[in-house]
Amino acid sequence: MAVTDKIYVKNHRRIGSQLETHIPRSAFSGATLDILYSGEGLAKLDDATQERVLDFAEDFLDCDCESNPYCGHPERKFMAYLLDLRAQGFGPEAIVDVMGDDYLVTAYPGDVLSFLDNSVRTLEAMEDLANVENDREAAGTIDDRKRALL
Repeated sequence: MAVTDKIYVKNHRRIGSQLETHIPRSAFSGATLDILYSGEGLAKLDDATQERVLDFAEDFLDCDCESNPYCGHPERKFMAYLLDLRAQGFGPEAIVDVMGDDYLVTAYPGDVLSFLDNSVRTLEAMEDLANVENDREAAGTIDDRKRALL
């Protein structure tokens, strides 16, 4: 299961009551994206919530694909955001706090930790492959990225 399947809308019941409908808890579910990011849905939200929802849309849903936002790019951008927060020195609990402040989404710190651990293991495997191929430049780049996550 991808980490983005474990990202939830913070206060989804309150937001649902503002929209006068039930919204799924999962931030990346199709129904959530349809409800929250339609012009009609945005207009019903209070100013603070509307600002965070728009920030999320600009940072993760801005894509030229025909199938946007169902093309996979929003999830990949969000995973890159999590990795960037870790590279800045944030731990799993702090990452959850930051993404809640930035976008009104939340996750369990253990799920974030698991994602980060899997990311490091993937980079280690990539580094091993680069070394087998004697590609020192790629191995060095991968090692730098791995160290940023540790």
